[in-house]
Amino acid sequence: MSKFLKVSAALLVMASPARADGKLGLGRQALPEEIAAWDVDVLPDGRGLPEGRGDAYTGEEVFAEKCASCHGDFAEGVDNWPVLAGGFDTLADKDPVKTVGSYWPYLSTVWDYVNRSMPFGAAQTLSEDEVYAIVAYILYSNDLVDDDFELSHENFREFAMYNKDGFIVDDRPSMEYAMWRAEPCMKNCKDSVEITMRASVLDVTPDEASGEQAASAPDPAPVAEDVAALDPELVKSGEKVFKKCKACHQVGEGAKNKTGPVLNNIMGRDFASVDGFKYSKAFHAAGEEGRVWDDKEMAEFLAKPKAYLKGTKMSFSGLKKEKDRDAIIAYLKSLGS
Repeated sequence: MSKFLKVSAALLVMASPARADGKLGLGRQALPEEIAAWDVDVLPDGRGLPEGRGDAYTGEEVFAEKCASCHGDFAEGVDNWPVLAGGFDTLADKDPVKTVGSYWPYLSTVWDYVNRSMPFGAAQTLSEDEVYAIVAYILYSNDLVDDDFELSHENFREFAMYNKDGFIVDDRPSMEYAMWRAEPCMKNCKDSVEITMRASVLDVTPDEASGEQAASAPDPAPVAEDVAALDPELVKSGEKVFKKCKACHQVGEGAKNKTGPVLNNIMGRDFASVDGFKYSKAFHAAGEEGRVWDDKEMAEFLAKPKAYLKGTKMSFSGLKKEKDRDAIIAYLKSLGS
């Protein structure tokens, strides 16, 4: 029997006849152990946390097995399932990317939600240590901790989320409720109506050129740098970091344009030069300026795409670590032969 049914059965009693004072006398006072069975939430200050621990390495394995089918190997989201990583410094943008890393103010919310509601269809099947490990891995996927980070009930309270100061007290009851409760307008409420946004811009309507966009991108001229001169260890590291990009970009033989363009032979190529891919206006403008993907341009773009090129549709928040950016660049160069 589930916890819900057990507690419900314990609390339900038969109604007794009406008493002299007119009250039904239904139910009884809940017992302490019954209240404890329901009191399972975790508060921002850590109250309610069970003992346990888990590191990002272990979390990656558990996440891959139980979470990645919906959220992607690197928390990038699959299809319409939520993205859990990235989106930093986009909350003031027209199209903010709200993720665990960029938006959620309390780590306790992450732990509590995963513990009580995940995995989808198999809620509450995770052990406490697995929940700690998964949360540690989500933090790592957001570049908020290093890959050897271990989260536990002992250090949980010390961790501060990126957007912890990004929320304000809800003042709507005093400031706005009176306006909402006025008699509503039912007709001719505005002098004129205008279109302020189109579905195609919001990316909710299939692109008519999607068939074209899916076509394999032709190989442009090869990169001048000798691929054989690249550090093989750096290339190998870049291939691992590139897993964060695979949700949108394909590389290698048979690669096709997806949400982002094919990245074969990207280094040394002009901006916005992959045939069949629908670039943003910002990228088209950069291409018309004659800008080329060299080490400097790529490094600056990977660090913070939206800050580097205002108007880009790329939602990825960027790679904070210089070593990761260097590794990605080496890997991309290795694809230029």
